[in-house]
Amino acid sequence: MTLTEVVISLAIGGVLFGGLISGYMQSAARAEWSAYYLAGHASALQRLEAARAAKWDTQAAPPVDLLVSSNFPVVVDVLDVPVAGTNLVYATNTLTVETVTTNPPLKLIRSETVWAFHRRGLFTNVTITYRAPDQ
Repeated sequence: MTLTEVVISLAIGGVLFGGLISGYMQSAARAEWSAYYLAGHASALQRLEAARAAKWDTQAAPPVDLLVSSNFPVVVDVLDVPVAGTNLVYATNTLTVETVTTNPPLKLIRSETVWAFHRRGLFTNVTITYRAPDQ
């Protein structure tokens, strides 16, 4: 074997090893992003369920409508991901309620959770549903 063959084989081995390390690091980053995404989705669903639980009864005397956006202020909370040290991730949740029709009564509920991921910018989870009044 000549010195040239040894250097070329070491270079090929180095590129191969670097590619393996890069692949593992990308896989770990993607798994972490998935955990953040699922935690953001759970946060959006939690607020959506709170809105779905609000009383809205058009047949009561007097009619009750607690399903309005002003009853659901913007909430900043910590995402439910594993925490080690100071890596808290804050998420902002905004819930809006819009009247779609008045006859029959129908409202649209939209829950948005915005969170940041390691110098990659902001991401948003959006959950939307419709709701009719209590019967």
